[in-house]
Amino acid sequence: MTETNSTEETTPPTKVLAIASGGGHWVQLMRLRPAFADAKVTFVTVRPTYRSDVPDEDFRVVPDATRWNKVKLLMMAAKIFWIVATVRPDVVVSTGAAPGYFAIRFGKWIGARTCWIDSIANAEELSLSGEQIRPHASLVLTQWPHVGEKSGVEFAGSVL
Repeated sequence: MTETNSTEETTPPTKVLAIASGGGHWVQLMRLRPAFADAKVTFVTVRPTYRSDVPDEDFRVVPDATRWNKVKLLMMAAKIFWIVATVRPDVVVSTGAAPGYFAIRFGKWIGARTCWIDSIANAEELSLSGEQIRPHASLVLTQWPHVGEKSGVEFAGSVL
């Protein structure tokens, strides 16, 4: 008679940090939610009101900032650094803009796989943030085939 081990090892779910600024960037990130179905997701954005979009998920808010406000940008970066350091995601996914840039940079430092999905609004060329994150992200996607050809990044469809 052979004994079987009744305690099966289970693999913990993949930890995903899904991050975007407000408006269309957040809407596009929400359209990706089915892709995160089997993961433990931490959603990060700039507007507390978006919590209602992900009521049963880990949800964090960072300061909203642009490259024109260096102090707020530094505060945003510090908060994102803390989130990445404490959540320790396996994967960072962003639809832009500044919050995603910082999350991908910090995520790479801890060995996370990273994916930047450029906004569908960038129909003629890759966004400034997309260009800046390109050397640092594991994968950069555009939602326009001609932008992919022109910029040398991948096109795999659109989320809208």
